[in-house]
Amino acid sequence: MTIACVVGARPNFMKMGPIVQALHSRDLETSFVHTGQHYDSNMSQVFVEELGLPAPDVNLGVGSGSHAAQTAAIMIGLEQLWLHERPRLVIVAGDINSTMAAALVAAKLSIPIAHVEAGLRSFDRTMPEEINRIVTDTLSDLLFTSEDASTRQLLAEGIARDKIHFVGNCMIDSLERQLPAALAAEPWRRFRCEPARYGLVTLHRPANVDDAAAFARTLEMLGEIARHLPLIFPVHPRTRARLADREIPNVALVDPQPYLTFLGLMARAAVVLTDSGGVQDETTALGVPCVTMRDNTERPITVTLGTNVLAGTKPDRVRDVVLEQLERPARRREVPPLWDGSAAHRIVDVVMRWLPDH
Repeated sequence: MTIACVVGARPNFMKMGPIVQALHSRDLETSFVHTGQHYDSNMSQVFVEELGLPAPDVNLGVGSGSHAAQTAAIMIGLEQLWLHERPRLVIVAGDINSTMAAALVAAKLSIPIAHVEAGLRSFDRTMPEEINRIVTDTLSDLLFTSEDASTRQLLAEGIARDKIHFVGNCMIDSLERQLPAALAAEPWRRFRCEPARYGLVTLHRPANVDDAAAFARTLEMLGEIARHLPLIFPVHPRTRARLADREIPNVALVDPQPYLTFLGLMARAAVVLTDSGGVQDETTALGVPCVTMRDNTERPITVTLGTNVLAGTKPDRVRDVVLEQLERPARRREVPPLWDGSAAHRIVDVVMRWLPDH
């Protein structure tokens, strides 16, 4: 019987890739399922290639849609698949719609679930991702945490201790493995930039891009920062639709970048401005200053130990924080415990001990 590993969007590949490879190294049969939640080549296929993953065994091709429509389409596709090919365990990662949809289908088919990156909480239920996290954790049989705060949170929510396993951060497994190649490519040269003399921007959350007036103020803020430092802004598809034909002096508005290109850019940036959870993790591991354009984070360790600063969503405040980061000496940081490139192997160790009894 197979172990089904489910991905759906860009961050999933970096989290699940090392797990798929670790499962294969132990000769465990896997089914690699892509829901197609991200369907653009730059947001999915390129990650399969760059991370050295096998082609997905199944691609549901669900595409975009409202949260309800997308989740429903994923559930229908996975139910049809797993009624015929019942996996022994379903592994999901992160907090996207594909994660929750897969957990719901598996639970209703009485298939055990393992959640990678369990226990993260922003305590903001206006974020769809927060709902996805809570539902997935509630249904899961194995909960793999990346920091101590997540373990404590799951225990506070009544999850049995024997279900929870602190293993570290799988995204850092991918980062450690791919960083030498990413740096060797010197991707900053494509944008006529020098190391540590540019900023990197990634914004896609509805709170930052959906309101036209607020987004216009954010773009003005980027223009103000760009007077001090050139910016490279890989534009997420949902953000691109709101840009129209706008241009901002000294800001390179480019398509989403392949993983290696983005990793190289991030590793040598003077500062990263983001609203992404995964980027907060990666900049902490790289020691790169990160300014998060959110009022909260589900990754508190990136603030307490790492390089992350929560700046809120008001553009004037964000601008000031970014400029402060450029002026002050680099902040001392620590790499969080078990963010050492071996999280996937620890996960597979747990799975192999768990399988014989289930």
